[in-house]
Amino acid sequence: MEFFCYHRDRPGSAALRDELVEEHWSYMDGYAAELIARGPTFTSDDTPTGSVHIVDLPDPAAARAFAFDEPGYQAGVYRDVLLCRWRNALGRTMWEFPGGRTGGNRYLVLGLGTGQAADLAVPPDPDVIAYGPLLSDDGTGWLGTAALVRATDPDTARAILTSDRYADIEVHNWEFGGRR
Repeated sequence: MEFFCYHRDRPGSAALRDELVEEHWSYMDGYAAELIARGPTFTSDDTPTGSVHIVDLPDPAAARAFAFDEPGYQAGVYRDVLLCRWRNALGRTMWEFPGGRTGGNRYLVLGLGTGQAADLAVPPDPDVIAYGPLLSDDGTGWLGTAALVRATDPDTARAILTSDRYADIEVHNWEFGGRR
């Protein structure tokens, strides 16, 4: 089962986050085979705002353990965690993205849904790094869409989703994470 996990930083926690970076990476190294995508989000001035992890785990209990046993969470770096089932519509990891780890602006686009499911088909954009629906724990209810994209600017990244089908669309600066 695939899960989308977004730890959002608590304001003022950047120093603690920096202090724990090696513990965080070591923790994630233990999940290297299960990770589909990972990386930090940040403001335009490079202030960290969160950490994205898309991971393939056996069940929701394992996903909760993954999210809440993470060293930064345990130490109070994060103010909240968004954890949802997710379906890997591209069927690949971020490391298999043909555009590589560098070059261009990268974004997390997070559409929080209402009503009927939208944007289930992968957009024909070659700059889509990861893409899929956010789902309820049992995998039947559509909660939104999460995408990692390379785009010229936040508005271009946002346009990957159908704006009137979501209660809110968030766009965050994002970069490839980890040691891979």
